Amino acid sequence: MLPYIIGGAVALVLGVIGFFCGSAFRKKSAEKEIGSAETEAKRILNDALKTAETRRKEVLLEAKDEIHQLRQETEKDLRERRSEVQRQEHRLLQREEMLDKKSDNLEAKEEKLAERAKEIDSKIEECETLKKSQMEMLEKISGYSKEQAKAYLLQILDGELVHEKAVRIKEFEQTTKDESANIAREVIGRAIQRCAADHSSEMTVSVVALPNDEMKGRIIGREGRNIRAIENATGVDLIIDDTPEAITVSSFEPIRREIARVTLEKLIQDGRIHPARIEETVSKATAEVEAVIKREGEKAMIETGVHNIHPELIKLLGRLHFRTSYGQNVLNHSIEVCHLSGLIASELGADVGLAKRAGLLHDVGKAIDHEQEGSHIQLGVEVAKKYKENDIIVNAIHAHHGEVEAKSVIACIVQAADAISAARPGARRENIENYIKRLEKLEEIANSFNGIEGSFAIQAGREIRIIVKPEVISDDKMLIIARDIAKRIEDELEYPGQIKVNLIRENRVVDYAK
Repeated sequence: MLPYIIGGAVALVLGVIGFFCGSAFRKKSAEKEIGSAETEAKRILNDALKTAETRRKEVLLEAKDEIHQLRQETEKDLRERRSEVQRQEHRLLQREEMLDKKSDNLEAKEEKLAERAKEIDSKIEECETLKKSQMEMLEKISGYSKEQAKAYLLQILDGELVHEKAVRIKEFEQTTKDESANIAREVIGRAIQRCAADHSSEMTVSVVALPNDEMKGRIIGREGRNIRAIENATGVDLIIDDTPEAITVSSFEPIRREIARVTLEKLIQDGRIHPARIEETVSKATAEVEAVIKREGEKAMIETGVHNIHPELIKLLGRLHFRTSYGQNVLNHSIEVCHLSGLIASELGADVGLAKRAGLLHDVGKAIDHEQEGSHIQLGVEVAKKYKENDIIVNAIHAHHGEVEAKSVIACIVQAADAISAARPGARRENIENYIKRLEKLEEIANSFNGIEGSFAIQAGREIRIIVKPEVISDDKMLIIARDIAKRIEDELEYPGQIKVNLIRENRVVDYAK
């Protein structure tokens, strides 16, 4: 046990000795490092001081250089400014010299102008003296003073002016009348030209085509019962003659005639023809015709641009589609009068909408004149009043044939448009066959002359356009040919209005590049 204690004590002593020895060694080492650090710090400080001194000297040198450069630039700028100032002074001196010269010139001119003014003043005095002496001499010669001569001249001038004014007024009145007549012709002519339409139709009969002649017997029926049923149901007369494959429907009432025509076509197509079937078909045909009447009335309203018409008036307009007057379809005539009235109103500066409405409705009474007593004018006036049309429209309807006085320019326009539409060639007084024959006769007359290459009847027979052979008919001879053709037309044809004979002559040269 003791040896362990001794060993421990020795170890402890050795440990203490080692600790103190280590502490002394570390202390010396630390002192040595501190010394070397102080030395190094001094060296760094010295180096920093040397570097700062060097930098200070460099900055001073740079500052001196910059100051020297700025001084040189400043001196250069001052030299340039001095030069510019010297140039400005030189220019100012030159300007002063020029101004002095101009001033001298102006003074010389003023002196000359003053002398010229004196000369002019003296001339004016001489002129006044001469004028005064001449006036005195003129007064002595004429025996009138200045005021008396002035009064005498004014008196003569007044008389001449009164005469001249009267002559001018008379000339102006005559010119105004001539121009008014020309303007009226131009207005009507332009309206006719812009609204050229042609329509001609049969008046009282309709023809229904048959698939074969056997169908005639079926339509007549046993002992004529079918044809009697058709005539009783429709109110028309059926004419069955030797005309092959055709039946004629005759009636002065156009609506009944159209219903009968549609009925026959339906019966022929169906094939079942007996009294019960006839009554049923007539009912269907009546409904179809009523629909057509309404559609035609609305179509006319849309075509003419006249709106807000009472529905019953629209139906009456549609009925005019089946009405003819002297071979002219009344609805087409009414539409034409509507357009013509609008065109004339626009030329005259009148109300275009009102004129077109009056033109469209002016013959509306013809839709019911087969059913009611009275003229179509009286019936039209009653209908227009019934459906609250404007008083101007009512007066235009009432006055369009001159039965009453026209109370507005619209009524006068409708009168003119109605006359134009009814009197134009091809409009009335002939059926389709006669109309076509007249056009053919017109072309035949033109083609009968020597040197005519071709002729064409246009504008519903209002114009015959003729192409002549240039190698046969010269320009001078064209006048004679035109007069001769017009004379033959007047002698051989009957027509309303006038027919324009228009000859055309042209030369054509044709060659070929080979």
